[in-house]
Amino acid sequence: MECLNILGGAPGHCFTSLRMFYPGEGSPLGLVLEEGGVVTECHIKTLEADEILDFNFTSVGVENKIIMKSECLKDAFNDLDVSSEVVEILMSPDAPWFRLSTFGHAGRTSNEYPKDSDMVESFECTRTQSNKYKLTLLKPSINALLQSTKISIRMDGRGFLSLQYMIKTEDNSTSFVEYLCAPDEDHED
Repeated sequence: MECLNILGGAPGHCFTSLRMFYPGEGSPLGLVLEEGGVVTECHIKTLEADEILDFNFTSVGVENKIIMKSECLKDAFNDLDVSSEVVEILMSPDAPWFRLSTFGHAGRTSNEYPKDSDMVESFECTRTQSNKYKLTLLKPSINALLQSTKISIRMDGRGFLSLQYMIKTEDNSTSFVEYLCAPDEDHED
C-alpha cells in the first residue's frame, strides 16, 4: 500500500486509497482514488481480443541466428531511413550474411555485417531468409536495445523475428528482454 504515496500526499500526512474493479468481459475497468476526503472516479473502456496471438516461437524452429554486440545495431538503427514503413532483415549462409535495409524517401539504405566481424559473436544460418517488418512495430524495442550489451536475433521458418536483449543491471546481474515480431504480409516480395 505504500506505493500509493506516488499518487499524492506524504506518508503520515494524508490517507490515500485506490479501489480497482472489473465486473467482467465487456465492462469498463473502474478506478476510485480517494485522497484526504477527495474522491476521483474513472472508468476505462476495455477491448476484448478477437483471439490470443501465440507466436509459438521455440528454439527448435529457429533457422537463423546471430548474436552480436548491441553497439553496432544501435548505430544501424540511427542510420535507417525513418520515412520507410518497413525494415528488411536478410540472413544468409553466404555474403552479405546479415543485412538491415529500409526503403524510404532517400531510397534504399542498408547496413551489412559479415559473419566474421568483431561485432559478431555467433552466426548460425541454415538458409537464406529475407523478411520485412513494420518499422513502427520494431521502434519500441529500441529502448531495450539502448540498455543492452548484446543482442540475439533469431528467425524461424515462418519469418517470425525474435530480438533478445542482454542487459546488465545496476547490481551487475544479467537480465534478458525478448521482443517478438511477425513479418509484414503487406510488403512481401
